Amino acid sequence: MEKKYDIAIIGSGPGGYVAAIKSAQLGQKVAIIEKEDVGGVCLNWGCIPTKTLLRSAEIVDLVKKSSDFGIEITDYKLDLSKIIQRSKNIALKLSNGVKYLLSKNKVDLITGSAKFINKNSLLIQKTGSDSNINISSKNIIIATGAKPRELNNLKVDGNVVWNYRNALRAKKIPDKLIVVGSGAIGMEFASFFNSIGAEVFVLEMQDRILPAEDLEVSKFAMKQFEKKGIKFFLNSNLKILEKTDDQISVSVLNNNKQTKISASHILVAVGVKGVTDGLGLDSIGVNIKSNSIIIDENCETNVKGIYAIGDVTTVPCLAHKASHQGIIVAEKISGKKVNKFLKDEDIPSCTYSNPQIASIGLTEEKAKQQGYDVNIGNFPFTANGKALALGEDEGFIKTIFDKNTGELLGAHLVGAEVTELLSTYIVGKGLETTPDEFLSNIFPHPTMSEMLYESVLSSESKSIHY
Repeated sequence: MEKKYDIAIIGSGPGGYVAAIKSAQLGQKVAIIEKEDVGGVCLNWGCIPTKTLLRSAEIVDLVKKSSDFGIEITDYKLDLSKIIQRSKNIALKLSNGVKYLLSKNKVDLITGSAKFINKNSLLIQKTGSDSNINISSKNIIIATGAKPRELNNLKVDGNVVWNYRNALRAKKIPDKLIVVGSGAIGMEFASFFNSIGAEVFVLEMQDRILPAEDLEVSKFAMKQFEKKGIKFFLNSNLKILEKTDDQISVSVLNNNKQTKISASHILVAVGVKGVTDGLGLDSIGVNIKSNSIIIDENCETNVKGIYAIGDVTTVPCLAHKASHQGIIVAEKISGKKVNKFLKDEDIPSCTYSNPQIASIGLTEEKAKQQGYDVNIGNFPFTANGKALALGEDEGFIKTIFDKNTGELLGAHLVGAEVTELLSTYIVGKGLETTPDEFLSNIFPHPTMSEMLYESVLSSESKSIHY
């Protein structure tokens, strides 16, 4: 007998499970279908495991400069297997936590792969079983996430050629690692493996690393990475020369110069693409472009009652964007007034490398391209007492305001713990804060958050401590 629901959700990542819980809280009867681990890529293979690895790398970096703090550590042992296992344990704990939350909110969790029969019915192939079940739903949310993009001339084998999943399960530290791509994924892994002892080379087709970030931030971050020993090849094209079971040799063309690099491993980090195959979307007429499902501001597709959220839609592919979309859809279906529509410039971005990078809103380049007359504030870590006390004096806080209206257009941060500092600007931007309003607040001393205040002062040419 076919079981009936108000909302069925395909995928249990940060978009899917948030949509499920919110919908259930709003009185809907909800089912969520997951073919792998509850929590999706973010929890099991992305956001959480990588941050766990990067925490270990951060501790290694602290040990390396411990003498600066009057502590001599002459010998330490790095156990990669324990680092990897810790990331697995934390991911499992959080996955079990999501299962509990789904159960607590009376969401039916179905383990299997879903395919559309029609726009209101799904056929589910149960995982580890030959049996199928059918369910029907008034509304269906597609939250299937994304998978790594591959290069035509470089197929991932899990041995020498890695994607991020292989890197998260590394059995040994590479002697030399080539990272193809310098976005958030590429730079986080480059930073991690560099810190724990690998020689790292980063290849980027564009003229700078972290291409989505503010140019000033991008240039500064690259200098910091180079100080740590990471080597960069920008404007580069890659040619595979030879690949064996334990080594790969490539030729890199950059600025009309050919360089040969041999490495034990190469990590392909050239972005992700939406998981749309196997869902039967063609049979119900859902519009797809370049593996991304086309949606409107309510996250609804061209087929009424079919929604899509998260990485399976459009860039940026970020967990917090997916969760926000999940709430939008849950409220829309439940008849609530939706006032959380997303604009790309309102979606924060964080890279958890060393140094960290965090941003919200327009970059300086984009603001000027869009015709804004801007006031720019900039405050360095070197002028902040708490940053100096922590031994973290490399970085800066940049703020961009509309000179005419005082609107906060963007904030761009680079340095230690800036991913934690960014949220003040996120709230400020959401409230359309002006410099005067921002500066009417008291920031505690000594804290790194004082730099947020000082950067806004700087935008008004009123900086006190720099």
